[in-house]
Amino acid sequence: MTKFEYGDRVQVSDAKGNKRTVVLTEGGSYHTHKGAISHDDIVGLDDASIVNSTSGTEYLAIRPLLLDHVLSMPRGAAVIYPRDSASIIVEADIFPGAVVVEAGVGSGGLSCYLLRAIGEEGFLYSFERREDFALTAQKNVDAYIGKTPKNWQVRVGDLQEDELANDLFGKVDRIVLDMLAPWECIKTAFSLLKPGGVLCIYVATTTQMSRTAETIRLLDSWTPVRAYELLTRGWHLEGLSVRPEHRMVGHTGFLMTTRRMADGLKPLVKRSKPAPGAYGQDWTPPEIE
Repeated sequence: MTKFEYGDRVQVSDAKGNKRTVVLTEGGSYHTHKGAISHDDIVGLDDASIVNSTSGTEYLAIRPLLLDHVLSMPRGAAVIYPRDSASIIVEADIFPGAVVVEAGVGSGGLSCYLLRAIGEEGFLYSFERREDFALTAQKNVDAYIGKTPKNWQVRVGDLQEDELANDLFGKVDRIVLDMLAPWECIKTAFSLLKPGGVLCIYVATTTQMSRTAETIRLLDSWTPVRAYELLTRGWHLEGLSVRPEHRMVGHTGFLMTTRRMADGLKPLVKRSKPAPGAYGQDWTPPEIE
């Protein structure tokens, strides 16, 4: 059904691209600096219709995408950008019916995408050490879906501590880590994942990436790490004026993926000398707890 009804979420935007998402209520109205827009006038219209304010100004009424919700929702922690969530879903091979653990729920943006990817048959366990962040994430996810998903559980605390994940040992298909010190959770991730399960790690800095990669290598129970940087550049399109946007959000983070080896087995490693200077005199292996 494409026509708007009471209770629907609608994104109202003007010609300049200013946007606001509203929930349609009987007798309700959305007030702008160019007059009010009655919710009753939107109900019954097709998706992506034009509606007039009381001053006669035209506005576009359209159902918001998940991307729109994530970029506009209230934030506690920094949100993972939708483009990065897409990369995580592909690189971690999130599939319908998967049992997924995410640690570092942030503001719930990635949670929304993971829930969509696993479908109703999958289950998402989200771990967050800060209760205020966990509450913000729950509100954001509930606001988009309209209710608390039955296949989602938020646990407050550290993934690697407090025995919060003991019931999940050996039952998890995929793990996504988005935290300050992901290397602290590598051993726990090994315990949770099924053999062949994917561990996907999102980090912001090269120092985080280096320490995490070395920790995984030294544990000798994971496949070689694949890593790349996440970059996007928008383009301006107007007639013959086709050029990169003057403003852009360039680097957002690094994505690392590896897979759990079967119990007692070590990965196949290409025998080669380290790159010159890779392990200098000041380099020391990371401590593994």
